[in-house]
Amino acid sequence: MKKKLRSEFNSRQYMLSQDFEVYYYSDLHFSSVGKHSHAYTEVYLFCEGDVDMEVRGRCRPLKPGDVLVLPPGTEHRAIVRSGETPYRRFVFWLSESFCETLRAEAPEYLYLFDRAREKKDYVHPMDPLEFNSLRSQLFTLLEELHTDRFGRDAQIALHVRTLLLSLSRTVWQQTKRQAKRETRSSYQLITDYISENLSGDLSLDALSRELYLNKYHIAHLFGENTGLSVHQYITKKRLAACVDAIQGGQHINDVYHQFGFLNYSSFYRAFLKEYGCSPSVYLRERLSSAVVEERFPEPE
Repeated sequence: MKKKLRSEFNSRQYMLSQDFEVYYYSDLHFSSVGKHSHAYTEVYLFCEGDVDMEVRGRCRPLKPGDVLVLPPGTEHRAIVRSGETPYRRFVFWLSESFCETLRAEAPEYLYLFDRAREKKDYVHPMDPLEFNSLRSQLFTLLEELHTDRFGRDAQIALHVRTLLLSLSRTVWQQTKRQAKRETRSSYQLITDYISENLSGDLSLDALSRELYLNKYHIAHLFGENTGLSVHQYITKKRLAACVDAIQGGQHINDVYHQFGFLNYSSFYRAFLKEYGCSPSVYLRERLSSAVVEERFPEPE
């Protein structure tokens, strides 16, 4: 799937479309582009590579999951330090006229852009769960752009707006996270901690130790609020994170460890119990058959 949706890198720094353009690049031998700025807004999602990004004279190494928002006129450049690993990223360009159309529909679409202009806040690190969700949305948008299915234009418009709102909502939540930590309930404290630490030890003893709450009280809170045990709730969250990551292009062998499953067999059994079918059957309608066969080996 990724090969079909990948674009060959072009040093062109102007838009051909009146509204937006989106690209997925993966380069082993990247031809550097000097300092430059655009007449449009660029959203840049970094996936992999040994890369620094210089923005307005300030340089910082990029980490997988970093999202950059570069308003018109913002001078920047990517500096590839090593070509040993692929330089993978998404680039999403939006014209000023298109942004104003979106603003008239709902200013929330442009929260992230306005923040970049006003506060010079350009870089936003995402946790794996957030970034996998965004990456999945981008691949879905790219797939739609490469089809001629019924309702294509309407679906593309919907995907673009959903992606922008997801980005803005995620960054808004990041800015409010510290304030929420001071006022949220014990149940919110636990569920937020679980969402932020799906790859770690989330046993009752570990939750009790990290959050300074009695483990029996934690178990009672979950039964009262969800009707589930803590273990059932965590398993559901981990499975949902795995599905998002796989749809976003990751291989299953990289995913189940990332979100707390000890091995493929335990992931497979949990998936079968939760969804009533194997992972390959569940996602067959969402991914091509070749991709399903590649990413979902049957357990021995």
